[in-house]
Amino acid sequence: MNPLDLLLQRRSHPSRQLLDPGPDADQLRALVEAALRVPDHGKLEPFRILGVRRDAGRVLGERLAAITARREPGADAATLDKDRSRFDRAPLCLIVVAKLVEGLKIPTQEQLLSAGCVAHNLLLGAQALGFGAQWITGWPAFDREAATLFGLDDDEHAIAFIHIGTRDGDTPDRARPSFDAKYSEWQA
Repeated sequence: MNPLDLLLQRRSHPSRQLLDPGPDADQLRALVEAALRVPDHGKLEPFRILGVRRDAGRVLGERLAAITARREPGADAATLDKDRSRFDRAPLCLIVVAKLVEGLKIPTQEQLLSAGCVAHNLLLGAQALGFGAQWITGWPAFDREAATLFGLDDDEHAIAFIHIGTRDGDTPDRARPSFDAKYSEWQA
């Protein structure tokens, strides 16, 4: 496939429509190695990837549901079920973690963008390998107690949950912005 065609055909596949099999060990290694080839001002490597297989995702989901139940004693069953199923939808979920260091020559915004590029490369790489993928965040990406469950340090933040698996059917594309709507040139 022409690399530009890969970009033009990129789309998310709903995580609930991602079935077994997910990437095997060799595909996962190739996917991660490709995803790590991102712009990285200062060679800080302000990112890492944490893999969560479906079975481990069920355990993680139960722990997230317990957090919700403790914080919101009146939480309904649908809310708790949603938390239980956050990480067992697809065969594999890759958590992209940003490690942001304040006070460096390289601003934290650049560090965060570098980690975001890792997440996007995972989406593109999964598609290039023939898998479907979806980038989801939700409250666990912004919660320090969830970060502790993930094993993150105080200066680390979950920025993306990339769900990957075999597509169950085709997902129609959504309307995309046009060149004319989004491109302009600076004038002197």
